[in-house]
Amino acid sequence: MLLHHQEPERDSKRRIISRVDEILPQTQCQQCGYPGCLPYARAIVSDNAPIDQCPPGGQVVRRALVELLGRPGSSMRGADFAESSHVVVIDEPACIGCTKCIQACPVDAIVGAAKQMHTVITAACTGCELCIDPCPVDCIDIIDAADDLAHWRWQRLHYAGHERRMIARP
Repeated sequence: MLLHHQEPERDSKRRIISRVDEILPQTQCQQCGYPGCLPYARAIVSDNAPIDQCPPGGQVVRRALVELLGRPGSSMRGADFAESSHVVVIDEPACIGCTKCIQACPVDAIVGAAKQMHTVITAACTGCELCIDPCPVDCIDIIDAADDLAHWRWQRLHYAGHERRMIARP
């Protein structure tokens, strides 16, 4: 009898999780700190996780979650983020065409063919950086797409990722 009483509550929770998951952008970028959009949706509903941890979704997702759940965002991170201006760029002459970055990109923002150079569609890139570590030649960098001459700065050194992998080898 007690189990039967809890079923409607559990079913209602599943529906709310499903609705939250539908609102999230499904990039599976892990920028929220969870392994994907569904685990983040579960955490929002079950564990009361902050609703403003999705940079690709930006303010649109945040507002939709506020409306659905009736609770405001609670972190400093979400209070002022807009659409991310960070994107990745590929040093195309250095690219060997291994396709590892294409496989890692959750939003298909990288195009190219095997053994051919690849490039990034900056309008589709969320800046999640998931493509950087798989690159065996360290030809991918993260940049601020909003940079102009007045805000220019040196980019991350290309060999930093390579150096990190060399230290990790036995």
